[in-house]
Amino acid sequence: HPDLSPDDEFADFETYPYYIQRTWTEYQPETGDYVRTALMKGLEIEKEKGVNPFMFGVIGSTDSHTAMASAEENNFHGKLATDSIPENKERMFNEEGKPSSHGWAMSASGLAAVWARENTREAILDAFQERAVYATSGPRIRVEFFGGAAFTDQDTTRADRYTYATQTGVAMGGEIGSDDQATFLVIAAKDPVGANLDRIQIIKGWVDSAGKSHEKVFDVAWSGQQSGERVPGADGKLPAVGNTVNLANGNVENSIGEPQLSAVWTDPEFDPAQNAFYYARVLQIPTARHSLLDAIALGREHAGKHPDTIQERAYTSAIWYRGN
Repeated sequence: HPDLSPDDEFADFETYPYYIQRTWTEYQPETGDYVRTALMKGLEIEKEKGVNPFMFGVIGSTDSHTAMASAEENNFHGKLATDSIPENKERMFNEEGKPSSHGWAMSASGLAAVWARENTREAILDAFQERAVYATSGPRIRVEFFGGAAFTDQDTTRADRYTYATQTGVAMGGEIGSDDQATFLVIAAKDPVGANLDRIQIIKGWVDSAGKSHEKVFDVAWSGQQSGERVPGADGKLPAVGNTVNLANGNVENSIGEPQLSAVWTDPEFDPAQNAFYYARVLQIPTARHSLLDAIALGREHAGKHPDTIQERAYTSAIWYRGN
């Protein structure tokens, strides 16, 4: 959430404006509401008590109440039965004229991804136990994330990289220690029928000697990096990838971004005395939000009510560094 992570330019993504309860109440973010701040709180508790209760994996889900679980922007049936009538999804006020939950405020998400050794119930449950899982906001983005070994750029293309990476390091959800390296291998491929990728980021959280947690976002791979078309500015931030969405029909040209990105990244600020976590976030190029597509189909005004476009994404489970 942008209030909790003000330095993260992509934190304001599909935030919900109020609490889901009978009486409309404006939502006020708390540190326990979001994954990143929960992971940071876990480090603080570990610093004080010696145990981290928040070493959890991350998956996505639809949480729909329609028996039609759809996570695609162009095939979103809404979260509640009232959304089955498309016109109702725009309604922001109830019959008494008071603010009310409505379909356009909901997010068309998400999916759970599992790195299982085979497609069996036992192997899938084992992967959940190992936290070898990740979430997407809807697209079928493929993400691999490993840490703790002396990876090189050549490892991004080796055919046996999963076996090699897990034998020499750990996969998402794992732990590394003081004898390991704070080097990470991350590979992302776009949804085969979806939009190209903008960038890969690694989010780091750590706790200092006083027990206070911190966070930082690192861009580690991005479209236009190899050609030099996009370079970080003086503030260290990348320029936006651009936007090819036609707001009149919702189509995206997909002429920017790249179908696959990869990186081997070593933490330039690594302190072996500080416990930390690292996870990967992959961003797509902008695509049309479901509310824009509804507005176009219904011939209704959309501007100013909700974002016209969004950058769909994937988030991995973390890799934890546990120092001396």
